[in-house]
Formats: sequence, structure tokens, C-alpha cells
Amino acid sequence: MTATTPRVGQAAANGRGEPQSSAPERARELLRRGFGLIGPRHPRHSVTVDQMDTLALPVADDGVVIGVDAENRPAVLGLNRPLPYDVVLIGGLWTVQVIALRAAATGTRVAVETARAQVWMPMVHAMGGGQNGMAVYDVGRVPPLGASAGTPVLVVRDCGMRPPRGRVVSGPWQSVLTLLPYVSPVAPRLVRQARLVGIQRVSPDEATELGRTMALTRAETDSLPGLSDGLTLWCTDRDRQYVMTQPTDAETGLLGTPRRMD
Repeated sequence: MTATTPRVGQAAANGRGEPQSSAPERARELLRRGFGLIGPRHPRHSVTVDQMDTLALPVADDGVVIGVDAENRPAVLGLNRPLPYDVVLIGGLWTVQVIALRAAATGTRVAVETARAQVWMPMVHAMGGGQNGMAVYDVGRVPPLGASAGTPVLVVRDCGMRPPRGRVVSGPWQSVLTLLPYVSPVAPRLVRQARLVGIQRVSPDEATELGRTMALTRAETDSLPGLSDGLTLWCTDRDRQYVMTQPTDAETGLLGTPRRMD
């Protein structure tokens, strides 16, 4: 009896007498089982235990670097959150513009609600005329912005000492940052509603009022009238942190140097 050669496409028998799959069939079987494609064979990359520390990276909350803390470490403000997040800054326009500029640079869409569009338009033009994440609207004219995890939004409310109740409020992936130049009659309400409050240099009377409203320590209250330009006391329900916002060369060219007064 003479042995026959399998025709093309016909499986040959293995040593156990079972049909032997062709190369394409074996590849399809590997894919079906989830092993994926077999890549090029390279030596494995490995490090010793002693070398592990060289691979360490700083890990912190995602967000915008708004300055450095008292120990010169980066201070990060997480603006993009799945829950409503309200921030109030009692301070100057310069700091809010730096935060807005850096938020837009990280991919956040920034909608500015303001009655003084002329002070914001240079930023919009510098970023490409509103095509790169920043737009300016009149007070009360901010449209629905369709915030989502993929397209988070920051609404900046620069509406003076008595900002009206906004039509567009904070929500999932849409934070609201309200600027108050001074402690106005509406400040206590906004401060109580906010998850985060920033305070820059204020008068002694304003400092005393904020100390009572926010339960600041005596030292924190006494420090407020003497804060330097660019320095902010950021407060949550439990934490307090002084942060110095330092501009980059590009930010200085666009916005100038840090200042409390506009």
C-alpha cells in the first residue's frame, strides 16, 4: 500500500491519528481562545528590586496645577468631577484667568459668563478665536453646554459683586467657578454653597466676616489682609492650604504679573 500525500486544504494526521490543523486554522483557534496574535520575540525587560525606585512617578489627583504650596510642592485643583462642584474665589481677575487658561490647556471647555468681555477676549484670540476650548458669553446667556466625561466643562462666572443666579449651574462634569472681587452681601450664600473657597487679600473687616462665616482660625483670619499678590488661602470644610500661583512666561506675556486688583 502506498502512502498518499494530502491535497491542499486537507488536514494531515498527527502522531495520534487525529487530523492536524493547518497553520491558518491554528491561528484562528488561538484567536478564538483569546491568546491574540503572537508578536515578535524579544528579550524580556526586567529590573531588579533595587532598581524599582527609579521607576517611581509622582501620583496625585488629576486636575489643574494652580500653584505651589508652602513646601513648594505642586497644588492641584481637580475641576473635572462626576458630581456638581462649585468653587468661589474672593480675589482678583488675574488668578481666575490663569486657572481658566490652564483648564483649557488640559482639554476642558471653558465658558466665561461676564459683563466685561473686553478683558477676556485677548485670551480667546490667543487660543485661536474660540476654536480651542474657550468662549465668552454675556451674563445670563450661557447656553446648555452638554458636559460629559469626555468633554468636561468649566463655567467661569465673572459677574461682579452681586452675580445673579445662573441659568447654567454645576452638574456632572460641569464645574462652576465664581469670582467675587470683594465680600459682598451675596458672598455668605455663595460660600456656604461652594465645595471650595479661595480667599486673596481682603480688608480687616472682610477678613473678620469671612473668619466667622468659614470658621477660620485666628491666625488664618489675621493673615488675610496681608496676603501678597498671587497668594490664595484655599479652604474646604476640613482643610486649609496657602497656594502661590506663579505664572509661566507665556502667561505673563498674555496676562501680566500677579495682582490682586484689576
